[in-house]
Amino acid sequence: MAWNEPGGNKNNDPWKNRGGRDQGPPDLDDVFKNLFGKLGKMGGGDGGGSGKKLGGVGAALIVGLLIVVYVVSGFYTIREAQLGVVLRFGQYHSQVEPGLRWKPTFIDTVIPVDVQSIRYQSSSGSMLTEDENVVSVQMEVQYRVVDPYRWTFAVTSPEMSLSQALDSAIRYVVGHSSMDDVLTDGREVTRQRVWEELEGILAPYNIGVAIVDMNFKDARPPEEVKDAFDDAIAAQEDEQRFIREAEAYAREMEPRARGQVNRMNEEAQAYKERVILEAQGEVARFSELLPQFEKAPEVTRQRIYLETMEQVFSNTSKIMVDSGEGGNNIMYLPLDKIMDGQNSSSTTINRMRNTLEGLQNVNSGNTSGTRVTPTTSSGLRGDSVRGGR
Repeated sequence: MAWNEPGGNKNNDPWKNRGGRDQGPPDLDDVFKNLFGKLGKMGGGDGGGSGKKLGGVGAALIVGLLIVVYVVSGFYTIREAQLGVVLRFGQYHSQVEPGLRWKPTFIDTVIPVDVQSIRYQSSSGSMLTEDENVVSVQMEVQYRVVDPYRWTFAVTSPEMSLSQALDSAIRYVVGHSSMDDVLTDGREVTRQRVWEELEGILAPYNIGVAIVDMNFKDARPPEEVKDAFDDAIAAQEDEQRFIREAEAYAREMEPRARGQVNRMNEEAQAYKERVILEAQGEVARFSELLPQFEKAPEVTRQRIYLETMEQVFSNTSKIMVDSGEGGNNIMYLPLDKIMDGQNSSSTTINRMRNTLEGLQNVNSGNTSGTRVTPTTSSGLRGDSVRGGR
């Protein structure tokens, strides 16, 4: 039978009969009474002189413990990227550098402020442009705290003030710009103007921040006309791309054209000088032949004729010889065939040479108008040369 069943033995309660004595669970009231009684005795109760001594030692320990706790609680750390703003009895006192510091608790309060990290603040909304169109604009400002004291005490809420200033700057600039400028080619100008306007708004407040950058994240027209504006933007981008391609082609072709012009000028100058020099050479040659011609006209004329015929025959592979003005007999000399087989036999070469010499003799003694005409390899006749000219 269990000890707590009806009719059971109450002495079997394990809490009251523990160790052979009636003992139950500890009563909290009794515990607190005993504790307060002992403290009273240590503080100078019925214990006499020994109680007073023990009470003084206990109070000293408590005071020492409180001093240690107070000193330890005053240590704090300022991180490397922060500066600490010290308030003494709620009023600004000084700034502390990063590191391990100590402050008197309940007297000084330290507010750490991050002065190196880049912070972000964005603003967006639908705004009315100068030409009475509605656009949705979203911009983001990047800033950094440069003065912890001004950031903490210049305004009640610096983040809220910065957000309102950014929204005001965006609405002012968009309200003084056309829709095309905000959506297309004027985005960079709009971004720069918002930056300048924001700095102008924040200057009187002096909240201790420096604007690092301004990002134009998005600008779009109302959904009803978004497709048309997308086409317009794509057309403008294509226009800029075609212009750049044309400029690149012009930069590529211009040096080539200049090179060709310079080459043609140099070739023309070289041809001019060559013709002038050849003419001067011909003049000099005929100037030298003139005294000889005056002394022996026939001999000089004959020599010039033979030299000319030698030059003519050296440039043709076919010769046709007409035996007279009224004759029908024409002799054809296929010099090209003869020259093709010149390696087969030296006799053929000698025969060709003899033939040429005979023609030269015939032309030199031709008084009846016999005509020797060289032709080109295609069978066409060249310029006629009459003997005795």
